[in-house]
Amino acid sequence: MAPQAGGADGMICLWAAGALWASFAVDGFGLSWTHSVEKIEWREEWRVENGRLSVVEARVKGSGAGMEPPDGARLTDGWWVYVPDLAPLAEIVLARSDATADWRLCLGECRPLADWVPLEAGTTTIRPCG
Repeated sequence: MAPQAGGADGMICLWAAGALWASFAVDGFGLSWTHSVEKIEWREEWRVENGRLSVVEARVKGSGAGMEPPDGARLTDGWWVYVPDLAPLAEIVLARSDATADWRLCLGECRPLADWVPLEAGTTTIRPCG
């Protein structure tokens, strides 16, 4: 699934330091990050459904340091792809630090979260607006 902007089902809001920093009308969005020890990329695809955030798919480029792909994962184009067994969430909390690479928010293209919320704002929360 490719994350898409401009959906009618929902909007996501980015919150940090008690303030709203950005909002986006979306059908879906992606999160991408690099494991701090193994330096391996992870990606997740999310949808906004009924005022909650539902994970659609996750993928990891390799394994190691406690990040083995779960049972049922399939290897596709060098990625271990699977659907996490996770109930819809009210929010996603992203810890941030200058000791690791920043999260990347994917709205058609992936860009560092710092493009919308400065790293200094600290922990950033993604939640449906409403």
